[in-house]
Amino acid sequence: MNSFRDRTAFITGGAGGIGLSVARSLGKRGAAVMLADLDGEAAARAAATLSDEGIVAASVGCDVADASAVENAARETLQRFGKVHIVVNNAGVSLDGKTGEIPLEDWRWIVDINLMGVVNGVEIFTPLIRSHGEGGYIVNTASIAGLWPTARSGPYTATKFAVVGYSEAIRHDLEDDNIGVSVVCPGWVRTGIHETSERRPSRHGSPADTEHTQSDAMRMAEREIGRGLDPAVVGEWIADSMAARRFYIFTHPDMAGVIMSRARAMRVDYAACMDDPRFAREEQ
Repeated sequence: MNSFRDRTAFITGGAGGIGLSVARSLGKRGAAVMLADLDGEAAARAAATLSDEGIVAASVGCDVADASAVENAARETLQRFGKVHIVVNNAGVSLDGKTGEIPLEDWRWIVDINLMGVVNGVEIFTPLIRSHGEGGYIVNTASIAGLWPTARSGPYTATKFAVVGYSEAIRHDLEDDNIGVSVVCPGWVRTGIHETSERRPSRHGSPADTEHTQSDAMRMAEREIGRGLDPAVVGEWIADSMAARRFYIFTHPDMAGVIMSRARAMRVDYAACMDDPRFAREEQ
C-alpha cells in the first residue's frame, strides 16, 4: 500500500498492545482508525487518547468470535467513515496445556477467537473493500508459534498455524482485487496475551485453579513477554511492512534459526520420499 492517507483501518484487539500500536502508526501516517475490542470501554478510552494525539479515531465493542458482532462493527465503521480500506485481524487469546488434558470447550473457545475471528473479519470486510474499487489491505496476526511449535502449546499453535495457512491462501485470492495481505508472526512482545487464558470456559466458577495459572509454561511466557519488544516498535514495523508489501512480517532476528531448522527437517524427510522408488513417476 503506497499511502495510508485518507484510508480507513478497522483493527480488532485495538484497545491495547499490538492492535493499538498499529492503529497509532497508521493514524500518524494519515489513516482514520476504528478500534474494535471485546472491552468496548477500553477501546473508547484508547480512541480518545489517539484523538488527543491528532489521529482520527473511533471505537466499537466487538466479540470477533461472533459473526453478527463483526457485521455490526462493520456497519458502524461504514456509518462513521463511509469506507473501509484496511482490516487488521489482531484479536487473539492464549491457551497452554498438556495434550490429553485440555477440555474441548477450551479448544472451541480458542479456535473461535484466534481462527474464526480472523475468518469473520476477512469474509465480512472483503466485500466492503472490493465495493469501492480503491484497493486495500488485510493484516492477520498469527505468531512465531504459527511456524515453530513448542510443548504444551497445542491449541495456540494449531490456531496460529491455521492463520498462517489461511493468509497464504487468501493472498492469492485477493491479488486481482488489489487487496494486499500480510501475516504477522511476532515473537515475544510486551502485551497481556498471556493473561487471556484466565477467560477460558473451563475456568468459569473455578477461581482456585492455581495449578494451571502457575504452570511452568505460563511462568515462562510471563517472563519472556515482560522482556519482549515494545508494542510501539512492532506497530511501526507492521506499518512499514505493509507499505513495502511484505507478506510475512517477522520481528525477532534471533528466532530465524529455529524457523530454518524446521525447513531443513522438511527437506530431509521430503528427500526420503523422493529417493524411494515406490514414488518415482514413470516416464511417459
